[in-house]
Amino acid sequence: MSDALAGYAVSESNSVGRRYKEEAPPGRGEFQRDRDRIVHSTAFRRLEYKTQVFVNHEGDLFRTRLTHSIEVAQIARSIARALRVNEDLAEAIAYAHDLGHTPFGHAGQDALNTCMKDYGGFEHNLQSLHIVEHLEEHYAEFDGLNLMYETREGILKHCSPRSAKLLGELGRRFLEHRQPSLEAQLNNHADEIAYNNHDIDDGLRAGLITLEQIESVELVAMHLRAVREKYPALTGRRLIHETVRRLINAQALDLIRTSEAAIRTAGVATLEEVRAAPRLIGFSAEMHAALQPLRTFLREQLYWHFRVLREMSKARRTIEDLFSAFMSDPRLLPPQYLARCAEDKPRAIADYIAGMTDRYAMKEHRRLFAIGENSV
Repeated sequence: MSDALAGYAVSESNSVGRRYKEEAPPGRGEFQRDRDRIVHSTAFRRLEYKTQVFVNHEGDLFRTRLTHSIEVAQIARSIARALRVNEDLAEAIAYAHDLGHTPFGHAGQDALNTCMKDYGGFEHNLQSLHIVEHLEEHYAEFDGLNLMYETREGILKHCSPRSAKLLGELGRRFLEHRQPSLEAQLNNHADEIAYNNHDIDDGLRAGLITLEQIESVELVAMHLRAVREKYPALTGRRLIHETVRRLINAQALDLIRTSEAAIRTAGVATLEEVRAAPRLIGFSAEMHAALQPLRTFLREQLYWHFRVLREMSKARRTIEDLFSAFMSDPRLLPPQYLARCAEDKPRAIADYIAGMTDRYAMKEHRRLFAIGENSV
């Protein structure tokens, strides 16, 4: 694979490497090893029961953080191949990018961030990094997963200057306004392509939005018209799927073509030149403008739908109640988290809550607040 990579791609030869030296893995590359370690991690398995938009108990067919991460990885790998950058790295970043998400999606994150406002705050990108660097316990010789530098870099999409100063080499690019690898840059867009289009699918499946409503977004209406012209008798799930897959394909192709042109114009030949250049991965101006009405529609018609907001309100209260109970009496925590409270009680509690699945958080809430609830 390395022979096919462009000079500006991340490879084992130009990588910063791992924090702790390890023997090279036989039969696979270093970034394949990263991907495999992430897939086998406890945090990755928990994503199966964490909310994407709909709380996990609402139905078996809606996307979760796990299925979303798999979909992002598929899109990221396809884009990486087209741009001749490291597919294994792009895939590893995609699988890891949501590891730090709380239960109940963004509502859970916002609630936990509010709870932690006097203790450094909470941000899921930093939590994802914290998981792969410290919280996963698999290996005899180190905490975390000991991932390659570029994988860890790609996980960290956003970072405040205050946090960046604490991260050493990994945070330096945020202070120096330098760019991450192309593999990391393309993941940001693969993430958006996945959730925008699949949230349409889930919203329609849940009955929160209708085809007639979504046709008000020209980008969607254009592809829906094309499907109906080609398949006049098509209805139901097939009609929706044919439309959504065309939307994904159109955005991915636009991203590839626009990024290829930006790379050529910038004349980058090495990874270091990528880091010094402006952002090179992005949509065309036309696609960017076409996507804005879709983002607005999903926010106002789906994410702010009263049924979704009701569930998110309950989710926020669940997170706030749990945090308050554990802060008042940390003896309620499991032993491994109680032991860490001596060092940093709020952070130990945040780590425990952030690691919960939706169903576990609801069960823990009942254990603590429902009289007569089984506590085991």
